[in-house]
Amino acid sequence: MSNLRRAPQPGTTAQMAQHSILKTLQATEMIDSSKPVLPAEILAAILDYLPVPDLMRFARTSRRMREMVYDDTRWVARLRSMGCWDEAEARRRFEDAMKRRRELAARAAAATAPATASPTARTPTVGGVVSGQPTPSLSFVSSTTLFDASVEEERQKQMQQKQHILEVRDGFETLSVSGAVPSPRSATIPPVSQADPSQDPEALLQVIKNVKSVRGHARQEYGKIYGAVAPFYFDLVKARTHTDPIVFQVFRDPERQAQMLANMRVFAKSDWAAGSQQREDKLGTMIGIFESAVLREFEQGYEFWDVDGRMKKYAHVLGILNGGNAGIELFIQKHPIFSDREVLANPMDCINQAPADAISLEPSRRFFDVLSGKVNEQAGIIERIFPKPGPVFWSFVDKVREDIIVEYTTPLFDETHERSIPSYVRAVSGLFEQALQFCRALTPPKSATDATQQEAKAKEFALKIFEPHLDLYLQDELEYFTRQAEREVGDWEKKLSAQDASVESFYMGSFNNRQADKKDFLTSFKKVVMMPVSVLPTSLGLPGLPIGSPFASSKAAASASVNGTGLSPQPSRSQSPGPGVAATITRGGSPMPGGKAPTDELAAKAALMTSRLEGIKSLFSIEVALSLVHSAKSSLGRVAVFIQLGGQAGGEAREQCEAIFVTLLRILGNRHVKPGFDKAVTHLSQYNPREVSQHDKGGVAPLVTFIELVNVGDLISQMIDVFYEQQLAGPKIADRNDFLDPSGLAKKKFEQMLDESVAAGLNKGIDVLMDEVEYICATTQLPTDYNPSGPSSDPAATASEKDKDSKTAAPAPAAVAAPAFGAGLDMDIGPTHTAQRVRDLVSSHTSMLVGSTDKSMLDVFNGEVGLRLFGAVCKHLKRQRISTEGAIKVIADMNLHFEYIRTLKNQDLLAYFKALRELSQIYLIDARHAKEMATIIADGDRFGGIFRAEEVYEYAERRADWYQVRRDVERAMYGLECLLM
Repeated sequence: MSNLRRAPQPGTTAQMAQHSILKTLQATEMIDSSKPVLPAEILAAILDYLPVPDLMRFARTSRRMREMVYDDTRWVARLRSMGCWDEAEARRRFEDAMKRRRELAARAAAATAPATASPTARTPTVGGVVSGQPTPSLSFVSSTTLFDASVEEERQKQMQQKQHILEVRDGFETLSVSGAVPSPRSATIPPVSQADPSQDPEALLQVIKNVKSVRGHARQEYGKIYGAVAPFYFDLVKARTHTDPIVFQVFRDPERQAQMLANMRVFAKSDWAAGSQQREDKLGTMIGIFESAVLREFEQGYEFWDVDGRMKKYAHVLGILNGGNAGIELFIQKHPIFSDREVLANPMDCINQAPADAISLEPSRRFFDVLSGKVNEQAGIIERIFPKPGPVFWSFVDKVREDIIVEYTTPLFDETHERSIPSYVRAVSGLFEQALQFCRALTPPKSATDATQQEAKAKEFALKIFEPHLDLYLQDELEYFTRQAEREVGDWEKKLSAQDASVESFYMGSFNNRQADKKDFLTSFKKVVMMPVSVLPTSLGLPGLPIGSPFASSKAAASASVNGTGLSPQPSRSQSPGPGVAATITRGGSPMPGGKAPTDELAAKAALMTSRLEGIKSLFSIEVALSLVHSAKSSLGRVAVFIQLGGQAGGEAREQCEAIFVTLLRILGNRHVKPGFDKAVTHLSQYNPREVSQHDKGGVAPLVTFIELVNVGDLISQMIDVFYEQQLAGPKIADRNDFLDPSGLAKKKFEQMLDESVAAGLNKGIDVLMDEVEYICATTQLPTDYNPSGPSSDPAATASEKDKDSKTAAPAPAAVAAPAFGAGLDMDIGPTHTAQRVRDLVSSHTSMLVGSTDKSMLDVFNGEVGLRLFGAVCKHLKRQRISTEGAIKVIADMNLHFEYIRTLKNQDLLAYFKALRELSQIYLIDARHAKEMATIIADGDRFGGIFRAEEVYEYAERRADWYQVRRDVERAMYGLECLLM
């Protein structure tokens, strides 16, 4: 075995040694785990309360501490606390810087593109000769050398100098008012040139105004303020007396002293270090001493009225110092206008110079005119004294409001409210308009306020004066209008009631005082009734009763009254009306209290009813409605002037205007119009055509007067609609498009009430109209109109004939001989006089409503009238005896009614009267053609379903020859029925 060993490889021992040393160093790493470490958040919070010099020292400890101190947000917060940071300006500057950077990058890229494309720029040179290329000129060779010792040495010096500047620039030592060298990261933002404070002290005063809001440069901008203001600030807080601060020695002009003190006050807001409150209090004390001295100078100038001298100078000093509020207050408080006798007027002149319970606004108008002239004179003086005259002028006007105008208006309002509410509401509204006009007539200093701002000031000015009285005024205005409207309607009701009472007293007075006679009459009546029959006389006009008995006379009187025949019964203790008295009770006019009173109770009641029916059109008055509308317009006009105030006051005034309109409709509708319609309907329901002696006028008098009442109601409705459009919807007080608007809802409710009342009256009017139609048909239709060859009878017999049932009617009595055929025949084939009167009566009433009522209501009214007329004509036909010769008249009458219904343009109604016209044909068929008559009766399609066969058969029974053709007609109808089966 060989004793030779392998030699160690070079480097192996060294590597092992190095490896062991690293392990040893790692093992012996000295870390003191017990050393406390503060979180970065706590350090950042502590930095906010360090003085600026300590912040700079803290920044020198390490790189991380410097980054923490130099954080831009820290200095932005200090600038923002002083009100020197504008975020919008900072954002705009940043966007402009980014835009310039992009433009520079684009230009550099465009400039390098041609250079990279040139081959000579990339060809290397050796010794100044380009290989492979011709020898260039000498100037070109020298400009492309790779190394120049002198240039390189100069470049090294500049780099060392810049490095030194950057190292020093980390603190505030290099900062000055003139600006700092920009850092490389902000090379694109040009520095703002400022004047050097050592050469221009004015730059110290304007340093806060010249601060720029630039992101990334907040520390530098704050450094400018600190360098310019901090020396004076810390010197002032250390001063013992007001003469020690250096600020009063450096700046001798009061305006500059005030400017630096104002700067220090702003700078103190960024002083967050310990003891900042004491320093701020010391600064405030010193500023207060300075302000008092300036204010004394201003007051001395005020006493001598040195407007353009000391007053102007020291007012500007105070304005620079803190806005000059102390000087403004002194100027306003000591102003001579508040003791001027020419301005201070007596508000009671408005009451003393007016009639009793009234007010005159002429003295108040003169008061505001004089005051306006005085205030406008002071506007020019204020503009000469103060640097910002606008706020001073409006403060002066506000003081005038408080000490002069309010002292004038309040006693006047209190006195008028105690004396008379009408005077009070006129005073408040009138003085409000005068106060607004006063403020609008003011001429503030130039460029103080524009027209819009002055209008806003005027409204604010007026609101401050009248706000304490506004709630009470609005309430009193509504109550005043309500009382006035109710009094107006109440007076009308009293007059109407008094008139009705006087008429009733005139007609019924002589009978109401006869209670004893009536008792005596009833006593006699009982004795007669209870008397034995054997005692009664035998020669009687009525069986079993004496001719002179009260019972006989009463019955005869009642019969005479109902039938209108003018019978004259025997006299009795209760006198009956004679024909002379009945003739005086006409539809055209009734005995009024100035004429002769009726002589019996029944005539008096008839005359009283006629008077009431004629008075329907006076149940409500358009004059009363017009008076209420005028009162509402006056109240609403007084309240509406307060709407222009806007806000809550304007909203309350708007609501009160709507409340006045709602109250108008409530009182006018529920207290005046609706009761009038109700009374009219009640009077219409009491109408009896048999109690009226004359029926030859153009229409039914109660219905004519009611239609006139409808026209008055329609006129009132149109008047309300115009009032709503002009006074509420036009000035935008009410919104016509808002279905929940109170005034709109009240208007719709009023119109609905009016429509319902008109509809109820027209419904009752149709009853009255049909009663009149039936009365005309019953009293004017002669038996010979439809049966010329039949028997004629007197009216009593005619009425008895018409009252008989058609199925049980007997032939004419044998004692009455029928005239020969053609002896009484009327050769006129036109309609009868009765049909013409009915047509004219109905047509006149339906035409009266055209234009005064809604079309839908008019259609309903016409439709109902047509149906009721159809029923009345059918009923009238069933009461007649119609011969074949009189069928021509029947057909003519039915054609007349058909042509009238055609004018109503109602196809449904037209079908009824067309069937009625077809029905009249059955009377024209000769008795020999009974089979054809039966065919017509059984043909239901012929009458359009209006009449059934049974109903046509009933009408056929009214033929004068029915008992002759009855058996043949029934036999033919039976045959037709069997054939159909």
